[in-house]
Amino acid sequence: MRYMIIGAGAVGGAIGVRLGQAGHDVTLVARGAHLDAIRRRGLTLRQPDGEVTWRGPAVDGPGDDPLPADTVLVLTVKSQDTAAALAAWADAPVAGGGTAAHRLPLFAAQNGVSNERTALRLFADVHGVCVWLPATHLDPGVVVANGHPHPGMLHLGRYPSGSDATDRAVAADLTAAGFVAPVRDDVMRWKYGKLLANLGNGLQALLGREVPDALRRQARAEGIAVLAAAGVAHTTTEEEAAERGDLVSYRPVGGEERAGSSTWQSLARGAGSAEADHLNGEIVLLGRLHGVPTPVNAAVQLAVRRALRERIPAGGFRLAELEKLIG
Repeated sequence: MRYMIIGAGAVGGAIGVRLGQAGHDVTLVARGAHLDAIRRRGLTLRQPDGEVTWRGPAVDGPGDDPLPADTVLVLTVKSQDTAAALAAWADAPVAGGGTAAHRLPLFAAQNGVSNERTALRLFADVHGVCVWLPATHLDPGVVVANGHPHPGMLHLGRYPSGSDATDRAVAADLTAAGFVAPVRDDVMRWKYGKLLANLGNGLQALLGREVPDALRRQARAEGIAVLAAAGVAHTTTEEEAAERGDLVSYRPVGGEERAGSSTWQSLARGAGSAEADHLNGEIVLLGRLHGVPTPVNAAVQLAVRRALRERIPAGGFRLAELEKLIG
């Protein structure tokens, strides 16, 4: 199979380079200075045991030529960019007739739980991927991946449930590329568990490393209460820790620890948008639908938007201001 990695940032870049190094046909989709750097000198993946540079095709969107019929689309953009990416690729022609939306499988390797449902409005064959892949993208043409001895764990399965031969084939390719890639019939249960873990991303992006434990616990407790009210199943921290074991641990790269979460990276890069509306905002939405108060998650969502608007740097939001928003 050929892989089209739509969004060659931290997660997409790590997956794309590893698949490419394993001998698979990979095309990276990027934009701006990052795309220019990949085209000029390739994409460098820095890892605990060294670095590799992948050189191959990089594009900013679908071209005029039909996509090969054995292409797998791997969506790795941030959730706030999902709708635009899906619209760009849905009507791309496929060799032999038809469009990508009707003929090609799409794997949503993203944080959050709304991307698969959004994709299913356009794409007939949608798969979820629960991503545990500690990686950072701050500089054009470079991705840093801190996972060791495996770079990450990627649970795969059909959306909304089940699994099929495509899941197993993609999982085999990811395994050959060094990832741990279990196929699960209940992939969204794993993604909802990951959502609970990601509720701290916005807090860390706003406050830096000194996030009060009480705030982290309250954000997660709100999430658990909301999912219970909505009747949504999710994995537990104990189940997740047992699954990962020692397969994916954090290691320094070049003597440096991982700088921050995906939301922190968006603020650090001055990206202009961040995924809090699809992480903390998912809990706020479900809370409003089911009558469960979510003051911490609502405050984080509001504060991240304010930080973007006022160009407050990553880690530069005052705790007192956040506490005032919580009320």
